[in-house]
Amino acid sequence: MTDTFFLHPQRQLLNNEAHVRTPVSVPSPAQVTSLAFFFDDDGSRQRQALSRLAAQLGLPLPAADAVQYQAELPGLRLNWGLHTEFARYTLLRRGRTGEPFADSAFEGLPLDWLSNQADPLLVAIHAVILPQEDAGAADTETLAQQWFAGNDLVGASIGDGNAMALTDLRLHPDRNLGAGVTRLLVLDYGMSASQRGHMLQRLFELETYRMLALLALPVAKAQVRVMDDLGRRMRALTGQMSGKSGARSSDDALLDQLTELAADLEDAISSTQYRFSAGQAYYRQVERRIEELREARLGGVQPFREFTIRRLAPAMATCETIGNRQTQLAARIQRATALLRTRVEVSLQGQNQALLASMDRRAELQLRLQETVEGLSVGVLTYYAVGLIGYLAKALKVAGAPVNPELVTGLVIPLVAAGVWWGTQKMKKSLGH
Repeated sequence: MTDTFFLHPQRQLLNNEAHVRTPVSVPSPAQVTSLAFFFDDDGSRQRQALSRLAAQLGLPLPAADAVQYQAELPGLRLNWGLHTEFARYTLLRRGRTGEPFADSAFEGLPLDWLSNQADPLLVAIHAVILPQEDAGAADTETLAQQWFAGNDLVGASIGDGNAMALTDLRLHPDRNLGAGVTRLLVLDYGMSASQRGHMLQRLFELETYRMLALLALPVAKAQVRVMDDLGRRMRALTGQMSGKSGARSSDDALLDQLTELAADLEDAISSTQYRFSAGQAYYRQVERRIEELREARLGGVQPFREFTIRRLAPAMATCETIGNRQTQLAARIQRATALLRTRVEVSLQGQNQALLASMDRRAELQLRLQETVEGLSVGVLTYYAVGLIGYLAKALKVAGAPVNPELVTGLVIPLVAAGVWWGTQKMKKSLGH
């Protein structure tokens, strides 16, 4: 039967996503090394590093767009996974060769491969899984002295009592990883291989996400001085706006300074926003992994939740505080800018009103002047018209006509004045005045 419907083009990809990073089965006893490399590109450098490692070990090369890779070597299993900001190498060696942490699963990798890594190493963990009988009846203090240099331990009974996990979360010297590694001891009380894989993955992710979350703390500390400086500049500007500082700058100068301040703040926000958001996201992942451990307190040992949250929560609170300061300062700048613009608009409105009033006064003066000129014009035209009529009357008298020029001149003055005024008004109407 032919399909009559269309499949979503990403259906297979989305379905496979649930199976991309499935935990591997872990035997007991076993040695497991987890390495997490932090990167800030699209992961291409880590894919290249994996390809170099596979070529050195004679393994099949990974796909160009691989996000997961698994391979088997004699006595060693290699797992690689690419995440948003880090790539994790998990090396599993079955059994044990001697004292815990005397060697590690990393012994199976070429040392020059590590030195050629382009991205920094963020997390390195050597984990040892032992059956309960291999650990004997040693208590936590004895285990701390034997394998953790006497440091205070962090750990708990995990997996509803099916295992015990202990670590000191400190960096111990290692002949292959000179920067040091974190040691993790897991005592197996009867978990299956898949349960051990799930539990070990949660422990690795807990430490990795804790470190990734803490990457936001140095950024927040660096922003303290930046925010203090921006806050002082903002206070100075508001003082100038209100005149309380004793020196009041022009509105244009204040607006320029506010714009510069807003640009500096936006630069600070853009350089920290992603790291703060990522830190909060990783913090939530840490809390989730702690929940998934299903831990129970051990006598004399600080639980994972207590240790992690006690130290991580203040760091995240610091990042949140800086983020809130940025948001609040941005709001203050916005309010100050709006207030300044309102003041500028009010000033412009006053200037416009004064200009309009001046224009009204000027128009009134022009009207009065026009009326004066019109009156003078009527008088002047009447004078000249009457003069012409007088000359005409004199000419008629000389010609013998019985005309009194003075009398004629006096009588026509009102008539001429009325005629001139009427003609002026008609002309004004025809011109649209």
